[in-house]
Formats: sequence, structure tokens, C-alpha cells
Amino acid sequence: MAEKSYFAQNQDIVSQVDSLIRIVQMNPVLQQVLGKSQSLQLEHYYVGAGCVTQTVWNYLCGRPLNEGIKDLDFVYYDEDLSYDKEGEIIDRVKALFGELPYELDVKNQARVHLWYEQAFGYSIQPYGSLEAAVNHWPSTATALGLRRDADGTWKVYAPFGLNDLFGLIVRANKAQITEPFYEQKAAKWKAKWPELKIIPWHE
Repeated sequence: MAEKSYFAQNQDIVSQVDSLIRIVQMNPVLQQVLGKSQSLQLEHYYVGAGCVTQTVWNYLCGRPLNEGIKDLDFVYYDEDLSYDKEGEIIDRVKALFGELPYELDVKNQARVHLWYEQAFGYSIQPYGSLEAAVNHWPSTATALGLRRDADGTWKVYAPFGLNDLFGLIVRANKAQITEPFYEQKAAKWKAKWPELKIIPWHE
């Protein structure tokens, strides 16, 4: 789990990170978003989850890179928990990127605990950082965030590594989600990408 520099001592992981960045840059939507995001001057943010993972799946399966992607997750961390401040950031992000071919989902991960119980039926503890939030995303392959800083440096955060992503493996991250939620997600992904190998919850 780390920035690209974290992987320097493991050539296999370095190769995976380089491949990830290369594939992401081939997707014009992600390239646009990652290229413009620095102008928002947000200190802690990632583009991640499904839009990145599914771009890689499409590439590996020989499909158009945008096929099957429903939304783009733009996540950031701001200790100002006010609804109005989050709304301001959402408006800024949407204004910057304009019309995208899929939905733009912008969330302050510091606020997730405030609405999670209403959405999913049980409460969670506040996340202490943006990385802590990614650590709880529902599968090992989708627990992934990246950004490109103003100096051109790529930051990749993948707490479970990238083997499952490039292996087309869907495996539950049980840190927060429930079994029914995982099974629903896995079935939806399998319907769109039948090449995926779904690891059952109890394995």
C-alpha cells in the first residue's frame, strides 16, 4: 500500500504499477480527470475504485476501456464535516470536468460515517484519513486510488496490492461490508465481465 516509490524494491510490483498507469492513461476520461485535478488544490484526494479497476478489466478482456463503467469516484479528505463545504467541493469538481460519459461521484471520506447507517443499515467509525477509507472499500481489486500531482508524480494507493486486479479476481474485503452486499456487487460485476473469477465470501 503506497505511493509508486514504495514499490521500488519489488520489481514485479513496480511492473504492475507501471502497467496500471499506462492503462489508465489510455482511458481519455481518466486522463482528463487526473490531468485537471491538480487545479482544485486539494491536498488529499484520489480517483479510484470502479472506474480504475474496470478500465483495467476492460483492457485485459479486450473491450473498449469505458465499457460497463457507470461512475467515476472522486474521493477526498477534509476535516471540515459541514454539508455545505462538501457541496462546494462537489460543485467545483463537476464544474471543472464538465460533461463526462458516466456519473461523477464526489465524496468527502471524512463525512462517510455521518450518513453510512442510513444508507447501509449499520454504523461505522469515522475514517482517520483518506487511506483509511480506501482500506475499507468492498473488494481487494477495487480498494485502489491514484492521482497525478502537479510535478507529474503518480501516487498509487493499493492496500491489498495489485495481483487480484491484474488476475481478474474479485475477493471480498471484509473490513466493513456484509456478505449480501459483497455477493450483490460480485454478481453485478460478473454479469458485465464474465472473465472474472469470483472468490466466495467464506473462502
